[in-house]
This record gives sequence, C-alpha cells and structure tokens, in this order.
Amino acid sequence: MKALLLEDDLILSKEIIHFLESKGVACDAVFDGEVFFRQINKSRYDVYLLDINVPLKNGLEVCREVRLSDQTTPILMLTAYGDIQDKADAFGLGADDYLVKPFHFDELFLRMLSLLRRGAHPADSREIITIGDLEINVTDSQVKRGGHSIELTPKEYQLLVLLARSKGRTLSKQSIAEQIWDVHFDSNLNTIEVYINFLRKKMDKGFEVKLIHTRPGFGYYLKIDEAE
Repeated sequence: MKALLLEDDLILSKEIIHFLESKGVACDAVFDGEVFFRQINKSRYDVYLLDINVPLKNGLEVCREVRLSDQTTPILMLTAYGDIQDKADAFGLGADDYLVKPFHFDELFLRMLSLLRRGAHPADSREIITIGDLEINVTDSQVKRGGHSIELTPKEYQLLVLLARSKGRTLSKQSIAEQIWDVHFDSNLNTIEVYINFLRKKMDKGFEVKLIHTRPGFGYYLKIDEAE
C-alpha cells in the first residue's frame, strides 16, 4: 500500500509517516495543495490523506480537483473541523471518509484498510439488483432509476447496495458503520445521516415513489411500497 499525505504540520506529518511505515505502508508527504498535484503526476498512490487547512489549495479544493479526473482512489480527510456541515462539504466533494483530529493512529490505519477493501470488486462478481424502477448493476458498479443513470460516489454506492441487499430490512446506523467503514466508532454515526441525505437527493428527488426511508429510533431501509 502506498499513501500520499497532505499535511502542513511537519511534526504530525513525520509521526504519521513513521507509524504507517511500521505497518508496512509507504507514505509520501506534501505540505500544500499545489505540491500535492505535482506529486501525483510523478507517482501513483493507493489512498490520499488530506488535511483541510493547508496552504495554497486547501484539502477540500484538492479533493474536488482529484474527483474531476479520478473517481476511484480513496480519499480520507484528516482535519480539526468536526461539524456535521464540514463533513457534508467533504463528502459532497467526493471524500470517502473523515477523521477528526486528534485521532489514534490505529484508527487511521483501520480506516485506510477499510477504504481499500471496500474499493475492491471481485472480478467474478455477477449480480444485478432490481427494486421497482431501480437497477443496480453490481458487476459494472452502475446505477439506474427509471432508465436514467445516476452517478454516485464510492461510499454512496456501497450504502445503496447494502440497503438494497437487505430487502426492506431496517439497518441501524451502527450496523451500517460497521459494514461499510469496518469500524465501531460512534463518531461515524452522524456520517451515516449525511450519506443518507446525499442518497435521497440523488435517488428519490423528482420521483413520486420514494425508495429510502427512515424508521425513527431504529435506522434506515429501502423499499418501494412504504411511506415515511
């Protein structure tokens, strides 16, 4: 595994590099957003770790620009900003996960492994899920509703497939966090709300029949014949 870290705190940057290398992860580091793009033009990476508050181009701008040409390399935000709107902004620009400082390095490593595992699709996977006018081609990671293609980020897609495979069964926030992020940290739970809102805007907006529903106090489910 090879990671590229965007972090202007040189002490923290060195500590992260030392820890990741102890786990067998090669890690290069840059301190501003413009150097980041020069670096990815010179070398390939499996995952990007982006601090938000860095010089020249901040982490959000970097995330947005990366996603214009690269929809697959996982992006993990490392930031001191923990408000729900900050998370929504990052996820809306294509980030896959969000870790608030200060954090345990072991948690960082777990999140990185999770992103890499979830991004891998078995070559022999052959599956199409159909629910009403929703079609999910798991083989090609394509989603259509009413015959129209819907563009989803990797994490949005994983959440949709998880809900679809549950066949109307309600999934708790904790269950979703554990299955998609492979972690048990409560800090992830409001992240689920952000992603559910993103999915609703893309999957249900403009359609008379709503697919994604909330069961208050329990969680979320996907079904065509229920009302909120």
